[in-house]
Amino acid sequence: MTQNTAPKDLGTPISYLVLANGTAVYDRSGATVGTVDHVLADDHANLFHGLVIKTGDGPRFAGADQVDGLFERGAIVAEPADRLATPSEDPPADQAESRATGLKRAWDWLVQPK
Repeated sequence: MTQNTAPKDLGTPISYLVLANGTAVYDRSGATVGTVDHVLADDHANLFHGLVIKTGDGPRFAGADQVDGLFERGAIVAEPADRLATPSEDPPADQAESRATGLKRAWDWLVQPK
């Protein structure tokens, strides 16, 4: 069972443009989901696609529509880690176009040479 470990004050809201990798991620109940691994965005079009999150069970993807808030000391997503998508090379066909694009970008980022 995951405990509610979210700090009472995550600070002021911030833009995805300044959200740091390693920032704590919590679900709506306050349970720890993981940490930000990477922000997925199209900087030229100023579009936020979502977050790749490091969890104890591997990377997860929270699309922009699943991100409830970005703050100085944490991010809040709508779902617990086990209900977030796993980035894959071939996302399910029934997912919305924006979600599929975000998952593909997450996959591409995960497999890029480092």
